[in-house]
Amino acid sequence: MHTPVTFDSDGLLLAGALHLPADAEPGERRPAIAVLHGFGSNQDDGMVQLATRLFSSLGYVVLRFDMRGCGNSEGERAKVLCEDQVADTRHAVSFLQGLPQVDPARVAVMGHSFGAAVAVYAAGVDARIAACIASAGWGDGEAKLRQQHAGAQAWQRFEEMVARGRAQRSQGVSMPVSRFDIVPIPPSLRGNLPAGSFLEFPFEVVESMLRFRPNAVVAKIAPRPLLLLHPADDSVTPTEQSIELFRHAGMPADLHLVANVDHFIFSDDNRMVLNLVADWLHKYFPVRREREQAA
Repeated sequence: MHTPVTFDSDGLLLAGALHLPADAEPGERRPAIAVLHGFGSNQDDGMVQLATRLFSSLGYVVLRFDMRGCGNSEGERAKVLCEDQVADTRHAVSFLQGLPQVDPARVAVMGHSFGAAVAVYAAGVDARIAACIASAGWGDGEAKLRQQHAGAQAWQRFEEMVARGRAQRSQGVSMPVSRFDIVPIPPSLRGNLPAGSFLEFPFEVVESMLRFRPNAVVAKIAPRPLLLLHPADDSVTPTEQSIELFRHAGMPADLHLVANVDHFIFSDDNRMVLNLVADWLHKYFPVRREREQAA
């Protein structure tokens, strides 16, 4: 069961769904987790819904929501700038902190892929975020894009696209860019894209990704806990991106590389990953603090 909600982010109304634990006592405040969707996706993304079911089953308050310009939220369609999504995440934290069912000191964020990079950056710049889970994320936008457009010819084509976009922008025109010209995805994996995902973006999205560097702030998450998950062989977001995030992070930080799965790491069939996340939450971000359990 969930309740449709809306909240303000820089004057835009964002749409979300709030999931409350069925076993909560009257007046009880539970820890909460905001689940962030991926690149040009929405709150109904299968990964988002799976993570929401997991966290709800463990007893957390969970918020899934559409970033600005996505799903049912206000904002220019498909203009998914990294910095704007960090702001949306921070406003989601404020919304959760204001709910009577939530312990305002215990709000975490979780994201996958693009959402994972946003989650890490938001946690790095906002000390109110008590814990962070990042799945198949990235820490350096330019390095990630170079790795995704591997080889001299592929990178040259990407640079030529960037040059065209900047030339048109200097004339007051925003050039549309195909999703797959920004982030190449093997045809065999494209069926995993959530319904309603954007297939075209304004050029400003490319520039935002090029300058976005969660590596620069990930160390500031410590001593709050950080969990990094990544496929050991990821054909979409290079595995090296999570490894570099871990190298830049402070403790406590955990990095797990998972075999035999490609990019879309969360699934009902992958019980190992779901159990790993549940165990990590129990250790670092439990539903009830020890003193509450002993009372």
